[in-house]
Amino acid sequence: MTDAYVVVDLEMTGLNPKTDRILEIGAVKVQQGQITDSFQRMVNPRMALPEEIVTLTGITDEQARGGCDCAQAVKEFVQFAEGYPLAGHNLIYDYGFLKQSAVNQGISLEKEGIDTLKLARKLLPEAEKKTLDYLCEFLHIARARNHRALEDAAATAELLAYLWEHFKETDAHAFLAKPLQYKLKKQQPATAVQKRRLKELLEYHKIDLDRELDSLTRNEASRITDKIIFAYGKGQDK
Repeated sequence: MTDAYVVVDLEMTGLNPKTDRILEIGAVKVQQGQITDSFQRMVNPRMALPEEIVTLTGITDEQARGGCDCAQAVKEFVQFAEGYPLAGHNLIYDYGFLKQSAVNQGISLEKEGIDTLKLARKLLPEAEKKTLDYLCEFLHIARARNHRALEDAAATAELLAYLWEHFKETDAHAFLAKPLQYKLKKQQPATAVQKRRLKELLEYHKIDLDRELDSLTRNEASRITDKIIFAYGKGQDK
């Protein structure tokens, strides 16, 4: 395993990088087995948080609104992690969200990575579950807060250190960083025509949109518009 890497964890508004949004980015830089630097950004997703996300993370709408712009947060993370492979628990999931934002900005994000979920599945068959929550309890890894990005990144770093210490002699090959493959298309912002039409529908049908109109992509605006028309009709003289 490499002597230097960045362990990353995200909190999001949902599960799909094409439709959901980053809420928080946390990462720790590990060099020679020690955490030498950290990165944390609360991100304003420009939408109302689903109730289950508030319950899971403890992050409120008010806190989220005080966060920074997603594009800026991801740009700063890319700079923080430059030159280092990534590590994470179910890493490809978090990487997909980071990659989507990077692609939207025209930023290159091509990384190798080590996935502690895959390692746990292979090396800890006795663990009943392989979630980070369960493994932290199983291995007595302490966290100040669960489901907060920086704390989970630090816990994942400790999990990786444990696995390396106990299995490096028998399965060192499993810890090699591998290219992260995740292809995405750039998301274009909604057009002025799309936003005007959607705003008309929202006002006519007296619907509150759960996200900021100016934050929508073309696909999101089209999908929401079609959903409203299907449920309520086209509106007056349309």
